[in-house]
Amino acid sequence: MKSNSNLSTARNAKDGVQIVLGCVLGALAYPLFLVPNNIAPGGVTGLATILNYLSGWPVGITSLVMNIPIFVFGYRFMGKHFVGRTLAATFLFSLLIDLMKVEPMTDDPMMAAIFGGALLGIGLAFIMRGGATTGGTDMLARMLHRHVSFISVGAFLFAFDVAVVTLAGFTMSVEHAMNAMIAVYITSKVLDTVLAGIGTDKACYIISIEHEKIVRRVLDELERGVTLLDAKGGYSGENVHLILCVVSRMQVTAIKSIVKQEDPDAFIFITEAHETLGEGFHDLSTEHL
Repeated sequence: MKSNSNLSTARNAKDGVQIVLGCVLGALAYPLFLVPNNIAPGGVTGLATILNYLSGWPVGITSLVMNIPIFVFGYRFMGKHFVGRTLAATFLFSLLIDLMKVEPMTDDPMMAAIFGGALLGIGLAFIMRGGATTGGTDMLARMLHRHVSFISVGAFLFAFDVAVVTLAGFTMSVEHAMNAMIAVYITSKVLDTVLAGIGTDKACYIISIEHEKIVRRVLDELERGVTLLDAKGGYSGENVHLILCVVSRMQVTAIKSIVKQEDPDAFIFITEAHETLGEGFHDLSTEHL
């Protein structure tokens, strides 16, 4: 068995790789798609893009300077470890935006918004998986998500970014603002998808008088954990057992077959599990909550 020290070192190395990869991908979205087409995709870098349009100031260094007061605020509420990683990520991200001298891939603002937003979302997600952000509204979104967990990080970012997009509409044009809104929307959706997963697992809810047989077969044949919940029929008033089980997408057919064989009159409904953490699925200890 690996020692805690080795596990910690491996985890830190994995986080570092994800942060660097995220910075490269996210920063690349700006010279490739966003800045050449004057698309301000929200956040501090969006504000820096607007200033670049108005004054020619470099996007990277401008966003880095504007992040300073946010880091002071974040240090008090997020702790030294998180802020330390985020400071490193923000510095690298901002530096890469200005240093990457690449030819724009398109001069079509719509295409730039779509692909730039997607690339930025992937980059930000990798950075967040590494336990950091790029500062700015990313840090604010993480802080708020920790306290209001039912609202996703992407939703917070989207709300903050609306103000920046509106400002882009006044300083640039309405068309620029619309393209920026497209980029922001795609960024938030891609971000949530990469952070939480596409939802390949299914949550199965089963009500059956043969619950004991079904539970035993699920445990033995599918090797999945099962939870029994006490419930009561709203119409009949009878006490029933509700079986809750999360399975992979590939096991859905098998669990439906088990239920059908044991109790054709059973009631079952299946929903998509957006994110599944714990034994048998993704390791909870490696996730940055």
